[in-house]
Amino acid sequence: MRTKSIIFILLSAFMFMWADNGMPFLQKKRRGAAKNNSVAVADTVLADTTARMSGPDTTKMDSLQLAIYRHNRAVDDSIRLDSLNRKKANGIDAPVNFASEDSMVYDAGNKLAYLFGASNVKYENMDLTSDRIALSMDSSLVRATGTADTTGEVKGQPVFKMGSDEYESDTIAFNFKTKKGFINNVYTAQQDGFLSSERSKRDSSGVLYLEHGRYTTCDLPHPDFYIALSRAKVRPGKDVVFGPAYLVVADVPLPIAIPYGFFPFTKSYSSGFIMPTYGDESSRGFYLRDGGYYFAMSDKWDLKLLGEIYTKGSWGLSAASNYRKRYKYSGSFYFSYQDTKNGDKGMPDFAEQESFKIQWMHRQDAKANPFSTLSASVNFATSSYERNNLNSMYNPQSYTQSTRTSSVNWSTTFSSIGMTLSGTTNLNQNMRDSMIDLTLPDLNISISRFYPFKRKRMVGKERWYEKISMSYTGHLSNSIHTKEDQLMKANLVKDWRNGFQHSVPINANFTLFNFLNINPSISFTDRMYTNKVMRSWDEAAQREVCDTVYGFNNVYNWSMSLSASTKLYGFYVPNRKIFGDKIVAVRHVFTPNVSFNYAPDFGAERYGYYKTYQKTDADGNVSLVEYSPYTGSLFGVPGRGKTGSFTFDMSNNIEMKIRSDKDSTGFKKINIIDELGASMSYNMAAKQRPWSDLTMRIRLKWWKNYTFNMNAVFATYAYELDKNGKPYIGTHTEYSKGRFGRFQGMSQNISFTLNPEKLKKWFGRGDDEKEDEDNDDEGMDTDVESNVDDDMVRGQHGAKKKTSSKAETDEDGYMKFSMPWSLTVGYGITMRENTAGRFNTKSMRYPYKFTQNLNFSGNVRISDGWNISFSSGYDFEEHDLSMTTASLQRDLHCFSMSCSVVLAPYTSYNFSFRCNAATLTDALKYDKRSGYTNAVQWY
Repeated sequence: MRTKSIIFILLSAFMFMWADNGMPFLQKKRRGAAKNNSVAVADTVLADTTARMSGPDTTKMDSLQLAIYRHNRAVDDSIRLDSLNRKKANGIDAPVNFASEDSMVYDAGNKLAYLFGASNVKYENMDLTSDRIALSMDSSLVRATGTADTTGEVKGQPVFKMGSDEYESDTIAFNFKTKKGFINNVYTAQQDGFLSSERSKRDSSGVLYLEHGRYTTCDLPHPDFYIALSRAKVRPGKDVVFGPAYLVVADVPLPIAIPYGFFPFTKSYSSGFIMPTYGDESSRGFYLRDGGYYFAMSDKWDLKLLGEIYTKGSWGLSAASNYRKRYKYSGSFYFSYQDTKNGDKGMPDFAEQESFKIQWMHRQDAKANPFSTLSASVNFATSSYERNNLNSMYNPQSYTQSTRTSSVNWSTTFSSIGMTLSGTTNLNQNMRDSMIDLTLPDLNISISRFYPFKRKRMVGKERWYEKISMSYTGHLSNSIHTKEDQLMKANLVKDWRNGFQHSVPINANFTLFNFLNINPSISFTDRMYTNKVMRSWDEAAQREVCDTVYGFNNVYNWSMSLSASTKLYGFYVPNRKIFGDKIVAVRHVFTPNVSFNYAPDFGAERYGYYKTYQKTDADGNVSLVEYSPYTGSLFGVPGRGKTGSFTFDMSNNIEMKIRSDKDSTGFKKINIIDELGASMSYNMAAKQRPWSDLTMRIRLKWWKNYTFNMNAVFATYAYELDKNGKPYIGTHTEYSKGRFGRFQGMSQNISFTLNPEKLKKWFGRGDDEKEDEDNDDEGMDTDVESNVDDDMVRGQHGAKKKTSSKAETDEDGYMKFSMPWSLTVGYGITMRENTAGRFNTKSMRYPYKFTQNLNFSGNVRISDGWNISFSSGYDFEEHDLSMTTASLQRDLHCFSMSCSVVLAPYTSYNFSFRCNAATLTDALKYDKRSGYTNAVQWY
């Protein structure tokens, strides 16, 4: 019985163990069955998760069973991971996303997917779009083509993108794993150009190998021109290197071929050679010029080095640099040196000249430092530079420029004490006689107005002495006037003029009777010089002798003034029956001003500002000559004679107020006379001719864009005749003779621009709110050399269409006729007494001399892409045309053609034809200029 019980218990335990699904051998069979029955992709994360969730309950196992289970589970997981790793090594390592709008066919046996209709496949950073795509899962190959419709036109052509590269083609085959591909009829954009080829290969690094390719900068589907490439290697974003190539224009091959070449495509600054231009010039021979090297130092600055050489020995070098630091400063620098040799060495007409030019432009950002600024505008050149520079022959402004101005300015402000310290270096150069005026340095110290007697804590009303204010200005200067070749040889003490001037004005402002403004002021000026010139007469040599005495010299003067002014208003309401209700009122503002000025006689002997010496001429006549040792000093010398003058000034303003529906307030002000004034003074201290001349002024603002200004001077004292019959200004006034003051002259300048928009406004067909079109040229021409190719910039701007491609039509549906044009006319006239002319003894007047100048310029855009501009003037004294220029620009889409001519006072021409794209502008160009020596007559 016991034996049977033991057998029964063992049998039951064995049966329970057999029924347990956690047994290893039973588990392997179940796993194998699941594998054979699955139609899904094996070894997925979902299957693994399901198997884990269907595992045995480990809470019901004892320690032995749990240990056996964990060991078998670890072995199974390692086998499973090895299988997954093997499959990943043989396939792709990222998900492939594919979709299509029409349909998708999947061949499970061969693991092929066919996509139809606007299909797209994405893998990592690769994106392929096409109308038809065939995708292989095992080999990682994808093939894309377009679909031809009934007309034969292919639509949905493949577009392949990988990173920043994009390719359009007819057929493309690509391996996702190796990243290699084969493309038929590829089309891709690289910087400013476009590349295409019949057949091309792409390697794993992205390099394209082209066969029978084309390169063009024309963005049309059928380009105007292209460079045919037999073989080419393209490194996207870097460059293209090609073998034998030739130029094709309008599908016509040209006999212009090169064995090999390359184009850079870099998006960042890069260094490179600059191809020179060639030509001939009769006096200096054949030349190569404007060739050199461009250094891309960094994003903040660059450098361009150019050179030129002539067969007869002349040569030149130039360096140009642009620099910029964001929110700090920006500028450019240019230096050029020329060694010019004209004629043949050893011949009488041989001449050699050295010349140079320096230009520097510096601008500081306003945000860089609100308390300190630095700016520079330097334009210096020797007088012979422009005559020896070929570019100046085709730039009339540079060639005919008679003066050059340079300045460097620096200033800093101490806001806590209200003081400003500034320094300036100025250079004025006369190109005709090579004289220069240099100021180095020119320092200014100024303290803004302050009230020394004002209380820190205001209690009660402001007291009269608290209105007294004062300020300070100091000026230290050192200057020289000499020839340019003597500048470096000048002595700082003997040849330079220097001085220090102090100015302290004291002012106050009071109001009397609530209507009268009283302004007293006292001004003190002090001058400090390092030398003075003492003069004497050499009786033996019969000439004046000057002796410069070096040392500290102080010269001062002071003056005081008192002025009173007020405003009187008058209103006039016109008669409603005569003028209607539109005019509301007319206002007249009358502003009288009376001032008194006093200054002592600084010519008195106690001041020592004026000296005398005795002069004995050859006939024995003795005279006393008065002079000032400080004549010609930097800040001058105080004037002689006592001053106590009254100045009378009056000003009138007349405005009219009318009702207007266009104004939001319902009223509008019309300025009838903006100012009509007169001024005259009387000097009580003068013994003769105490009255000054009468000055009158008028200002009218009747036009929106033009203000009429005119000043006229009427002499007070009449001409009289001496015993020899020569006229001189006498002591009797014109008014005492029953005549008004003698008119001495006036000047007036008028400038006006006429265009179709203004004509439409005049005839009521224009829109008043329409703004004028912007000028073609952006910015201001500073006439400073830089690294920017001006011809290239003009070509790029010319390629921009001013109007849209859709033609405008009128109300009847016909195309609008449009020919934009503008004409600017400037006229100036000056009228002055001609004291060199013949005096009229009957009218006691000199004849008047008129000086006139007329300038006009304009442009006409005869069609889209055509522009003609011109400028000229008329010299009334020479009775001939002044500087006359004309230019023609033609936009040829991919190319720009320009021609400019100078017709007077000399003649020259300049023709340029070049590609607009920056990549080819130096390679595809043709420049023709008139010669230097035959510029007098070329037609």
